[in-house]
Amino acid sequence: MNDLTTPDPVDATLREAMADADVYRTLLESTRAIPWKIDWASMRFAYIGPQIEALLGWPQDSWSTVEDWAARMHPEDRERVVGFCVAQSEAGVDHEADYRAMTHDGRYVWIRDVVHVVRRPDGGVDSLVGFMFDISERKKDEEELLRLHRELERLSMTDGLTGIANRRMFDTRLGTEWKAAREGGVPLSLVIVDIDYFKQYNDAHGHVAGDECLKRVGGMLHELSQRPGDVVARFGGEEFILLLPGADEVAAREAAEACVRGIARLRIPHGGSDVSDIVTASLGVGTARPAGGDTARDFLAAVDRRLYDAKARGRDQIQVLE
Repeated sequence: MNDLTTPDPVDATLREAMADADVYRTLLESTRAIPWKIDWASMRFAYIGPQIEALLGWPQDSWSTVEDWAARMHPEDRERVVGFCVAQSEAGVDHEADYRAMTHDGRYVWIRDVVHVVRRPDGGVDSLVGFMFDISERKKDEEELLRLHRELERLSMTDGLTGIANRRMFDTRLGTEWKAAREGGVPLSLVIVDIDYFKQYNDAHGHVAGDECLKRVGGMLHELSQRPGDVVARFGGEEFILLLPGADEVAAREAAEACVRGIARLRIPHGGSDVSDIVTASLGVGTARPAGGDTARDFLAAVDRRLYDAKARGRDQIQVLE
């Protein structure tokens, strides 16, 4: 007959295990991370932490199946995230996924799910366990950093005075469009615009007025650009350049003539010009159909020479590359 005062070792082990389980659960449920477990065979939640209600507003017992998880995900994220998680889980690969989870009142919170795949002895998937983390603040910080990066990138491609594209942007786009024209067998045109006697304009009217002149001319040229692929850039000093993908010789000439008319309409007084009492410009125009060993640099240089021909022949005119 057992001594009733002697502790049963089995009972003691069970009590210790239960105590350990309570400790683990307390630890899990005291963190901000939300623990969960899904039975793979039934695709049902075996457990989800009570913190889920504080974060998303959905009652703890409303998380029954993976359909509840998927249904409470932003529609734009659902297909990507569910497909990725299922594929990784089937392959037995631990993974993580970021997505927007819908709150009970219809808002969205950024969640990061970190998933561990528990496998059976035979290698099959037994269950998934993991944690949900609220990463909304982190996402806000990431989005702000991305916005700042894009703004810095935009500023690095923008002329500080006129607000239009700068030489760096032009050079980047010229390389891209030259390649596209070569591959597509389409024309590519350039129009270089140089304000006549600009040094004399600054001498006569001052550098502040000179800056204002450049702004007005740059703004007008930008307004003339109607096609999405066109680039209007400040080429340097008093020079501007138009990059016109797909424009043939006729379209390029028409664009140049529109620039001349636009500058004339501004009627900016010029007290130092030898050709007019208002600001005028000299223009070089060219159209290329890239092939063989042609290079964008050679094409640009050829059009630039036509600009200098226009200046040498008296300014206030257009010279076209034949």
